[in-house]
Amino acid sequence: MKQIKTLLIAAVLILGASNTMNAQAKVAHVDVSEIMSKMPAMLDAQNQLQKLSGTYDAEYKKMVDEYQTKIKKYETESTTATEAVNTERAKEVQDMQKRIVDYRDNAQKELQQKDNDIMKPIMEKVKASIQKVGKAKGYQYVLDGSSLILADGPNITADVKKDLGF
Repeated sequence: MKQIKTLLIAAVLILGASNTMNAQAKVAHVDVSEIMSKMPAMLDAQNQLQKLSGTYDAEYKKMVDEYQTKIKKYETESTTATEAVNTERAKEVQDMQKRIVDYRDNAQKELQQKDNDIMKPIMEKVKASIQKVGKAKGYQYVLDGSSLILADGPNITADVKKDLGF
């Protein structure tokens, strides 16, 4: 009876230990920011956004310069102009201010939308590649290593870059 009890306890301990071993997940990490910063598609996207931003900036500067020129002109002529002309000019200046603010706000929205449109497929491609590499190597979890405090496990960044073709 004592031997059966001992065997039963040993069996429970062995089963418990094997379950604990099986419960440990395979974890790896990848540096997504490194991949994104060196990815050719990302560099092209940044160039597109920078070019579009430059276009908006140039147009905005042109509008502000025109506004400032009119302000100076109207200020110098305000003493010789009639009350009606000064009122009309003040309305024109306010309209210009509104157009400038609207243009700036619209440009920011369009840049943000363009950024989202360009980045979404790139991020999806990187995510798909990470999943592909992680599954191929048998990992159950792949964490972004750029924000980990301790990343002592396998790093699959190079494998993901290779899968993406760079």
